[in-house]
Amino acid sequence: MSAFERNASPWMHGPEYAVVAEAMRIGQWGHNTATEAFEAELAAFLGVPDVVAVSSCTAALHIGLLLAGVGPGNEVIVPSQTFCATVQAILMAGAHPRFIDIDADTLCVDSAAVQAAITPSTGAVIPVLYGGRAIDLTEIKPELDRRGIAVVEDAAHAFGSRLGDKRVGATGMLTCFSFGPIKNLTCGEGGALIPRSPAEADAARTLRLLGVTQSQAARIRTTSYQVDGVGWRYHLSAVHAAIGRVQLARFADIETVRRRLWRAYARELSGLEYVALVDLDIEHTVPFNCVVRVVDERDKVFETLRDRGIGVGVHYPPNHTQPAFRQWYRPLPVTETTARQTISLPFHPAMTEHDITHVVSELRTALADLRRNSVQSARR
Repeated sequence: MSAFERNASPWMHGPEYAVVAEAMRIGQWGHNTATEAFEAELAAFLGVPDVVAVSSCTAALHIGLLLAGVGPGNEVIVPSQTFCATVQAILMAGAHPRFIDIDADTLCVDSAAVQAAITPSTGAVIPVLYGGRAIDLTEIKPELDRRGIAVVEDAAHAFGSRLGDKRVGATGMLTCFSFGPIKNLTCGEGGALIPRSPAEADAARTLRLLGVTQSQAARIRTTSYQVDGVGWRYHLSAVHAAIGRVQLARFADIETVRRRLWRAYARELSGLEYVALVDLDIEHTVPFNCVVRVVDERDKVFETLRDRGIGVGVHYPPNHTQPAFRQWYRPLPVTETTARQTISLPFHPAMTEHDITHVVSELRTALADLRRNSVQSARR
């Protein structure tokens, strides 16, 4: 399969296979010292005191909301333009979503939209760092703090990106990362939570391990252990951590390649009529995807590209129109228009600039064919 036939793909460097085999050979399959080493290396990379590695970003969001005190009776402000896991985490915490619209240019929420959605029931805000772009809520952060409303960042797309001179995760929020198969940094599966204090770190580690307070190292030296409350099996295995450690050591290469490919798309798409590239603030962003807005006949363009072997996708169908979440529906005109117009072009580090030239060439041809057919139909 050609690289441009896949919308996204893991990028392994080679050593990942060896470290997985070694971890399995010595029996380090579950949570172990490799997980703790990965946490320390992530903390050093991000410039934060601590990181709690977990099994997914969904798990991180669930724990983050619980740490923020979110529960039954609370609303959580969240954009509808996100993967359904974000909303599921809100429901898992016992709260419900209050969907808000996005900015048409960035596909992210802004301070004004968040502020307008606050109610007496608001327990938290989940800004989704769509495509990897960081979100600045600085101007309303004092009001959020005054009202006891936590910010739990869904940074599933944004590992490595920056807000100013700080990496996402180091800006004082409860930040949640994904290390799933196609993310900027992959563990195969996994995620991480950036706590705001040592107390939150301790609580998160207890929640991720079924409410057990002792570490594995402590448990093997005693005849018992203590369960202090409800928890989940959310820990990151040593096998997955081993993959993450290799990826993190090579992250400078990952960052460089992803930025170079995104810029190649920007050059190739420049001046293309009826198509607009969604801006990611590439100077500060390690891009997760490459999204274009097709002004007219998006579905036909999508189908034509698929038929031509181009691995396009749509990220994401709006959550406020999904059957499971429809009871919280409210009109979101920008989100709904975006859902009808956007296409995610193939984007992953296994691609070359030649692949990108081919994808845009096929997009240009598809648009021309559709325009020509439209003119011919109008003349009949």
